[in-house]
Amino acid sequence: MRLTCHAPRHQGRRAVDDERAAHATARGAGRRRAGRGALALTTTLAVITTLLGVAGCGAEDEDSASTAPIPQTVRLPRLDGQKLQVTAVWTGTEQENFSKVLAEFERRTGAEVSFVPSGDDMSAYVGSKVAGGQPPDIAMLQQVGVLREFAAKKWIKPIGEAGQAQLRKNFARGWQDLGSYEGTPYGVYFKASNKSLIWYNTRAFDYAGAKEPGTWKELIEQARLVSDSGVQPVSVGGADGWTLTDWFENIYLSQAGPEMYDKLSTHEIKWTDPSVTRALTTLAELFGDEDLLTDGKEGALRTEFPQSVAKTFAGGEPQAAMVFEADFVAANVADAGAELGTDAKVFPFPAVGDKAPVVTGGDVAVALKDTKAAQALLTFLASPDAAAVWAREGGLISANTKLDLATYPNPELRGIAEALIKAGNDFRFDMSDQAPASFGGKPAQGEWKALQDFLKNPKNISGIQRQLEKDAAKAFSD
Repeated sequence: MRLTCHAPRHQGRRAVDDERAAHATARGAGRRRAGRGALALTTTLAVITTLLGVAGCGAEDEDSASTAPIPQTVRLPRLDGQKLQVTAVWTGTEQENFSKVLAEFERRTGAEVSFVPSGDDMSAYVGSKVAGGQPPDIAMLQQVGVLREFAAKKWIKPIGEAGQAQLRKNFARGWQDLGSYEGTPYGVYFKASNKSLIWYNTRAFDYAGAKEPGTWKELIEQARLVSDSGVQPVSVGGADGWTLTDWFENIYLSQAGPEMYDKLSTHEIKWTDPSVTRALTTLAELFGDEDLLTDGKEGALRTEFPQSVAKTFAGGEPQAAMVFEADFVAANVADAGAELGTDAKVFPFPAVGDKAPVVTGGDVAVALKDTKAAQALLTFLASPDAAAVWAREGGLISANTKLDLATYPNPELRGIAEALIKAGNDFRFDMSDQAPASFGGKPAQGEWKALQDFLKNPKNISGIQRQLEKDAAKAFSD
């Protein structure tokens, strides 16, 4: 592990040096329908703010965590000779770490598990496999909207009693609800993320005399200060439309508030609503200023998410000063050769309204075959045992309340995990991931495409709203 700094906890949101996150991994999962467990974000924000204190992160601490024994709290059946296929978007180190989880399951049960990367479009991948009569046993979905679509089509199978017992024992009610459809539990949220973070190059900030902003107005002011110093301020991975939805969602949640966020998430209000106009107008303050975007609007539209991080942290002279995205950015920072806490630091997405936003995401495991082996794997993934395998390697934050925080390899990860656990049901999930996949989860269509069009022409707010509403109305009515 490289992380040997003594840095404020807010400088290491998922401080991981060995995870190479594929850009699709960011697609968190979660829908919160009206009346379900996610309430106000105040508690979450208060907990996170409390955790933004000073904490050491020495290598000795990491080594002791990485060699800690894996707990054995759940009883699994013997499955000798049985084979399972698991699919997820994960590649690189994420795939390697998840493979360690599957290896532990194999060791305990005797089953043989194979992993198949799905590519970016999980919905299309699973749909083709179902149509061909050969679905995988388990899929790790990034969108709760997709979970509910699959459940409505009866493609996925309810969780058995052993898995449900683990969910009731280990997860807050809100997480259980997010994995359910019409009151029936289908999914286990195995991996979570914080999607309200902005990462910055310390050299660029120091050279410009910039400081961490607390409000949107201050963010724009600091970006202009950086621009005046000769460094391009904000790197945007606009080639991946999901990054643009995350920009919009953080602004909308902070500005319009959680109740309006919930209504827009479920299409109870239209995308032509004045609250959307206001949020897009605010976002246009950044997207509409060529001096604030690295390589301008056209450059941003050609930049994929991993490149957006590399532009901020790779090489001696940064191309950009800041990049926005979730806690998994830490992996890309490490890939760029930068050091967390020294070269790279992070601050919470600034407040646009009264409170700073807290948007989360996650990956949910579902079974496409109702077999003893598939149900056993869901049960294992719902236990602290499975979470511990990956957590001690770094690169995973778990919502499992029974996972010992000491399992995480550094204080930063422990702080983020503790905030997630203490938040209970007080969180908001990624809005686009709550929508049907045709609107919120597919390249070159729906919300991804509309916001790319907005990035290309931020003055066309009313036109973009009409486009968003047309696409949303069709998706939610299908």
